Amino acid sequence: MKKLRPSGGYRDTASFQTATLIYDATVWFCEKFLDPRSRTVDQMVQAARSGRQNIAEGSRASATSSQTELRLINVARASLEELLLDYEDFLRHRRLPAWTPDCPEASAVRRVPQSLRKDPSTPSDPSDQVDLSALSDQQRAALYSRWLEHADPAIRANALICLIHQANFLLDRQIAALEKAFVEDGGYSEQLATARLAYRKKKDQPDPSDRSAQADQPDQKPPKCPQCGALMALRTAKSGKNAGSQFWGCTKYPDCKGTTKI
Repeated sequence: MKKLRPSGGYRDTASFQTATLIYDATVWFCEKFLDPRSRTVDQMVQAARSGRQNIAEGSRASATSSQTELRLINVARASLEELLLDYEDFLRHRRLPAWTPDCPEASAVRRVPQSLRKDPSTPSDPSDQVDLSALSDQQRAALYSRWLEHADPAIRANALICLIHQANFLLDRQIAALEKAFVEDGGYSEQLATARLAYRKKKDQPDPSDRSAQADQPDQKPPKCPQCGALMALRTAKSGKNAGSQFWGCTKYPDCKGTTKI
């Protein structure tokens, strides 16, 4: 039986791919620039991991619960927001420069996906776009290696801030789409009930080859009584060997006892 609602497929989503890149780069960042005994390291790694893992868990939960899917995607969004603040704190506490949204460095990070086009002059042509989902995690990380493997912690932190903003933008759109779908189509329980009612209605429809079922149709014209010529009505035998079976009986009964088999 076909699943009522699709689930999974999260590995091909831009939000999960970006969250994976952020998680890996955060582990590398903490290993190189922070004291491994610091509680901040554990908090940053766990926040990055939560962003990635909750996207996956929410995608799998979508098969049976719209509310659970929405809750987990919101948890992922909140975890990445926490990580964003950690990187901003890192820069501020060390008096390191923070990139502005429109500075050349931040713009260069945002342009990485566009740089993969074979012909940058035709950005609206999907056939000219390299499929990012076809890249491995290592290949995707290599696209950002000039920033994420830089010896300067400020460059790494700023690049990760850019990526977190991108992931949060994608998650915000995903949350809005899920909310819209829930309002318009209902949750899993409502869809399951609708599917059940549709199945029962289809199951209860009469078989076109069943003559007795055809006799139940209101638009079928009753025959005339073979004895008196009056119209006949559909009746059900209440006793005898044919009890429960239907037949045509004269409407002038008991004056006329004419019957006809169905």
